[in-house]
Amino acid sequence: MTDETSPGIPTPDGAAAVIDTDYEIGQDNKEGSVGPFGFDIHNPVFAISGVCIVAFVFYTLALPEQSGALFTWLFSSVTKGFDWFFISAGNIFVLFCLFLIITPLGRVRLGGAEASPDYTYLGWFSMLFAAGMGIGLMFYGVSEPLSHFSSSMGGTAVGEDGLRTDWAPLGAAAGDQAEAVRLGMAATIYHWGLHPWAIYAVVGLALALFSYNKGLPLTIRSAFYPILGERVWGWPGHVIDILAVFATLFGLATSLGLGATQANAGLNELFGVAVGPTTQVLLITGITAIATVSVLRGLDGGVKVLSEINMGLAFLLLAFVLLVGPTLAILSTFGSSLLAYVEYLPGLSNPIGREDVNFMQGWTSFYWAWWISWSPFVGMFIARVSRGRSVREFLTCVLLIPSLVCVLWMSVFGGVAIDQVISDGYTAAQEAELPRQLFAMLDALPLAGITSLIGIVLVIVFFVTSSDSGSLVIDTITAGGKVDAPAPQRVFWCIFEGAVAIVLLLSAGGLKSLQSMVISTGLPFTVVLLFLCYAIFRGLRAEMKTQ
Repeated sequence: MTDETSPGIPTPDGAAAVIDTDYEIGQDNKEGSVGPFGFDIHNPVFAISGVCIVAFVFYTLALPEQSGALFTWLFSSVTKGFDWFFISAGNIFVLFCLFLIITPLGRVRLGGAEASPDYTYLGWFSMLFAAGMGIGLMFYGVSEPLSHFSSSMGGTAVGEDGLRTDWAPLGAAAGDQAEAVRLGMAATIYHWGLHPWAIYAVVGLALALFSYNKGLPLTIRSAFYPILGERVWGWPGHVIDILAVFATLFGLATSLGLGATQANAGLNELFGVAVGPTTQVLLITGITAIATVSVLRGLDGGVKVLSEINMGLAFLLLAFVLLVGPTLAILSTFGSSLLAYVEYLPGLSNPIGREDVNFMQGWTSFYWAWWISWSPFVGMFIARVSRGRSVREFLTCVLLIPSLVCVLWMSVFGGVAIDQVISDGYTAAQEAELPRQLFAMLDALPLAGITSLIGIVLVIVFFVTSSDSGSLVIDTITAGGKVDAPAPQRVFWCIFEGAVAIVLLLSAGGLKSLQSMVISTGLPFTVVLLFLCYAIFRGLRAEMKTQ
């Protein structure tokens, strides 16, 4: 493939180290139609992924108790046995990104030496942020800082087996209110700052580099060409792409499940809508239908428009809470939280010899597996919209700017909730169930009905953009790297994302089942990401010789 690139992917502008391969895009694909609906699918990847996911759905529905027990066992086994591995890998991704930023390799331009960006900074930031962490920030923006603050204030507790039973990070801060706030915010920033965005950046950079500069298909396997050579088009590559499909789908299903429970809690708070699986299933079904319409409109007509609308609403809600809350205290928290993050980062990122096992395994291991599961989806989506950026610009923007936005969001929403406890003695948010904590915090502020409604809309639209973007990405992988495959395929994956979220919520484990599957699929994909770092380094060195 020396003189053309993947269908739908432009050829490099200017000098680029295009890889000379005999592989033709779509050579393993099956094309045809079923009635009026056309299809163009990569034979082994689509078939194996689709059959396995359909079988999984039927198994979970047919044997909910047995599947629930299996999911619980998986969650416990992976978090306890591989916590050190997840944390170590997260550290490697951050260091690798920082290395590329400060070295000459950062000068390489994605798409060729003369490529120019396809999107403005505003459109670019809106899409990567909405796709990357929208539902998570809405779900955990109040609850996580408040939880870490409360557990830190409570101090440590040791069980009969000598292991700690509390959920506080590191050594806690028993009775020290100011330090409990600092430690709680530092732990929150650790989970939402540099480490998760480094995970996304590694995958996004690999996909963009090997597609826009090397002329290979926009799939995960393409980045392994420096390691596997032509074997990447055979079964080793099939396995990599199938793992990416599983990781993406279960990562999205977890987020959709969280979004449904929070939207349900908000609707109950405002309109008295019943809380339970029936309402949540109806929510997932309805929002999946909206996402399907957005999928059919495409990247610019669907995801981009919704993302920019959502960013506007999110900014308005953030500004309102900042202004009507204790503004000076929040701004002070933002600065002190960043300093606390730097101070506590060595301890929080230490993978061995930790005593805070509940925090390390139940929070950090789960988060890292969740981010890694999302990485094929977010990484490919970021790659789709990042052509024309230099590697240094790409990494700086993807790694640092969203991290600061996440810190600001957590400082505002979590800071207000903590201040309500400390200054006002208002504990409704602290005592509420996790999906309801955002609305309990807003309830103590002016215009609670309006802000809570905006919160529900944000959750729903983040829900839609995540499902929409995920469907586009999974379809690209299962279409062998084609970005212009028939629309019915994207609809198929959009529907099955919702179906997986529903069956996991209905299983005996509920949300725990969602978390179990995301951490189980995240484990093997962590190995894939570590090899990606080496492949990126090899690929960038080749580009330096041409640009």
